[in-house]
Amino acid sequence: MPDEGEPPTTTVMARGLLPVLCAAVLVDTVFFTALTPLLPHYAHVLRLSKAGAGLVVGAYPLGTLLGALPGGVVATRLGVRPAVVAGLAVMSLSTVAFGFGTSVAVCDGARFAQGVAGACTWAGALAWLAAAAPVERRGRVLGLAFAAAVGGSLAGPLVGAVASRAGTGPTFAAAAVAGTLLLGLSLALPRPPAGEAQALGRAVAALGDGVVARGLWLTTLAGLAFGVVDVLVPLRLHDLGASAVVIGGAFLGAAAVEGVLSPVVGRLADRRGPLLPVRVSLVVGVVVALSVPVLAPAAALVGVLVVGLPSFGALFVPASTMVSAGAEGVGLHQGLAFGLANLAWAAGQGLAAVAGGALAGATDDAVPFAVLAAGLVATAVVLRPRPPRRVWSTGAAG
Repeated sequence: MPDEGEPPTTTVMARGLLPVLCAAVLVDTVFFTALTPLLPHYAHVLRLSKAGAGLVVGAYPLGTLLGALPGGVVATRLGVRPAVVAGLAVMSLSTVAFGFGTSVAVCDGARFAQGVAGACTWAGALAWLAAAAPVERRGRVLGLAFAAAVGGSLAGPLVGAVASRAGTGPTFAAAAVAGTLLLGLSLALPRPPAGEAQALGRAVAALGDGVVARGLWLTTLAGLAFGVVDVLVPLRLHDLGASAVVIGGAFLGAAAVEGVLSPVVGRLADRRGPLLPVRVSLVVGVVVALSVPVLAPAAALVGVLVVGLPSFGALFVPASTMVSAGAEGVGLHQGLAFGLANLAWAAGQGLAAVAGGALAGATDDAVPFAVLAAGLVATAVVLRPRPPRRVWSTGAAG
């Protein structure tokens, strides 16, 4: 049975709900992004080709791909809190395994398990927040959650840089303690309200809704962008002579900018509609995609990354508000809605990480970036400037 308890809170700040759930997605993102500055290290130690490096990066989103809908079902049928707790527990254990792993199979398997865990954490946390937030503030609240995730992107490369000096095993074991602590804090939160247990068929039917479909495609597109970037950019920076610390610093700077932008994008989506920030992000993203594979020296590439990479991450906030609003319009549980969003992101990032690395290895880095730019342009052309407005109503978090 789903968790049952008090009616939805009037503010997600009540009783520590917002900070704890934001911290949960932050920790999840730390574990995901810590690999970025370590990728050249693992490529050397494990003797990985670009395709093999892409598989290590892509194992996480591939795990999320497999766990996305089951994670949504857990959030729907057992409750959003069990989904968050299960995700944090598996994430902490698999991170320790990755830190001490010395073979391709162990590292790929641990990253895959991290992805499955992240699917549960994100589905539970975002569904919990979306249902508890007042509808007129939902974009802002989700923006804060994504800003917290960006905070994880800030800390993740730092953790990776520390691990490159102190050792991956001790560093990741210490980081897993934070996940265990948050697990306990999640159990201490007031019980979320109960919701209707829904079958997966409801999620499939929701794909026919235009608002849901647009939000899911934008989520997929952001995943495609980061899949290409996370594999090829660290390797290119390394080829240009950048150290693990410099690579981590580049992604750190980009994440800092994105962390500031995410709440702003959320407020803009609440006031002007989600498509305005989407269009700006798409235009900037095209410029970044076409510039990255040709820029040199490393300092020039780092500058473009810090300013331009946030354009990809900025897509997540308006996409999530569209998914949440569309789900309410068709009566879909928020847990299943964000399970679909996890599925969309994972499909995009996993496919792009594996295929992008293989394509770059067979041709040139410019080819997968050109394909990405074409997708961004096509999306900007197809999106209508004034989509039909939808009336939002508060949904259950179950």
